[in-house]
This record gives sequence, structure tokens and C-alpha cells, in this order.
Amino acid sequence: MGNCVFCDIVGGRIPSIRVHEDEDFIALMDINPLTPGHLLLIPRQHFTSTLDMPEPLLAKALPLAKRLAEAAILGVGASAFNIIINNGVESGQAVPHWHLHIVPRKSHQELPLKVGAPADLTKLPFTAAAIRENL
Repeated sequence: MGNCVFCDIVGGRIPSIRVHEDEDFIALMDINPLTPGHLLLIPRQHFTSTLDMPEPLLAKALPLAKRLAEAAILGVGASAFNIIINNGVESGQAVPHWHLHIVPRKSHQELPLKVGAPADLTKLPFTAAAIRENL
């Protein structure tokens, strides 16, 4: 894939600090970490978002992310973690190559996340119905 920084990392054209490699994935240190120990899990093949990823590959990603999160927590002395997957520019995806962030956390203040506003309970069932129709 042309002009994809993660494809260049997979291909060895851009250096990275890798913590894990297997036939499907590379896990590496994020060079713009949200917290110490922030890792990225990227597939060796180029997929833009979760919607493009084959289900067998997705099925391998979460167990591997769990192992990486356990190692990161122990490695940096954290007590919690976030797993974040941004899909599309509007979600904050900066690199159009599927990747999963593992963000070790020592404090909820390290990465402030805003809690959503209460839902309008008169509209929520209709939103649920629209989603169910598309399953």
C-alpha cells in the first residue's frame, strides 16, 4: 500500500521498537504515547478499518491484545488499561491502516475521557430498532 506508514514499518522501511511479532501481527511502541508503555498492534496486511478486517484475523487480535496489555501493565507498573480502535477520520484514526492501541493506565487523570450525556429514553428504543434491522 503506497504512503502507509504502518505498511512501511511492516516492510522494514521505517524503524520501530517492536515488542512482539508473529505471522499476522506486529506490536510496537507508539512514538507519540498517551502514557508510558502505549503499544500499537498492527496487522502485517493492510486493512483500513475493523470493517475491512477478516473475522479470523479479528479473532486473533483480541487475545493477543490481552497478552500485550498484561505485559504492558507489569512492564510499566500500571493498574489498568484502555484498548482503543479508531475507525475512520471522524473517530480520530490518524493512520488509515487498522491498528489497536493498548494504553496502560496508572490514573484516570492520565487520559481524561468524557462521559456521555444521558440518553433520551423516548428515542433510545427507536435507535436500537434501526440498529437491529441492520444486523
